[in-house]
Amino acid sequence: MIHPKWLKKQRVLLCLLIILIIFTASIGIGFGVAALDYNRILPTLLGEGSFKESFILFSVRLPRVIITILAGMALALSGAILQSLTRNDLADPGIIGINSGAGVAVAVFFLFYPIQAGSFVYMLPLVAFAGAIITALFIYLFSYEKNTGLQPTRMILVGVGFSMALSGIMMVLISSQEREKVDFIAKWLAGNIWGADWPFIWAILPWLIILIPFSLYKANRLNLLGLSESVAIGVGIAIEKERIFLLITAVALASSAVSVTGGIAFIGLMAPHIAKALVGPRNQLFIPVAILLGGWLLLVADTVGRNIMDPDGIPAGIVVALIGAPYFIYLLLKDR
Repeated sequence: MIHPKWLKKQRVLLCLLIILIIFTASIGIGFGVAALDYNRILPTLLGEGSFKESFILFSVRLPRVIITILAGMALALSGAILQSLTRNDLADPGIIGINSGAGVAVAVFFLFYPIQAGSFVYMLPLVAFAGAIITALFIYLFSYEKNTGLQPTRMILVGVGFSMALSGIMMVLISSQEREKVDFIAKWLAGNIWGADWPFIWAILPWLIILIPFSLYKANRLNLLGLSESVAIGVGIAIEKERIFLLITAVALASSAVSVTGGIAFIGLMAPHIAKALVGPRNQLFIPVAILLGGWLLLVADTVGRNIMDPDGIPAGIVVALIGAPYFIYLLLKDR
């Protein structure tokens, strides 16, 4: 049973994060090359804006804001699941190679597959998922020992190795391609929010609608898996079966986000860790906080990066890395 004090604190934090997301989204909608007055945002949302205001809001700014929030949520939840599975606060889909696997698959699809505009958007999450799940399978196999099962620490190390190897494969793939395609892949690698249009929202939204409730339903299983294998076995949990289902969930969340945002790391590292510091390590408590925190962090990074430098700004992935890399080093030093 969760103490009412922690439930109350969770609710307060969730309300605060929703307010922060709305506030940051409003700032992001107003800022940009084509400015939109803040006192015109609400009338335009209600259909009372001019053609220019409606175009800026509904065709440019609002889709980008929504896709950024959704992607940040997916990455944060993926990181939370991986940290519980590996019992390691340094686990992140970008660090252990899952994002890289999805990226290689997207690059192959983009470079060599005959692209049709109608199906391209909806195929991307599936292609990214295929690449990420193959990568996760190899990481799992290399981290598994017959007598002792999955080795969480080894999984992190193997994942880092796969991430480096896949980055090399990506460089080989783009080394002899056309300039336009290489530019797209380079922006993707930097974590540029490129899928900023309504079809991309409809492509990623079903994954979140299904996988967020599923993850919350499995929160207690994650609590037990995060303790020790003997405890989980003692209460009758089929450890490997649960790990595989939850690993697939984490991979699906990360790949759906990566397919529209590019190679963004550290959101899945920071959001769950900060959420645990705020409400404790129980998955029922920190996962909802981490989901909203991830959406807000990526939205802040994209809003800052998009407006900090003309004409194209700085990719959100670089802004996140500037914050996340020092945080990662802090966690490493803290665990020594």
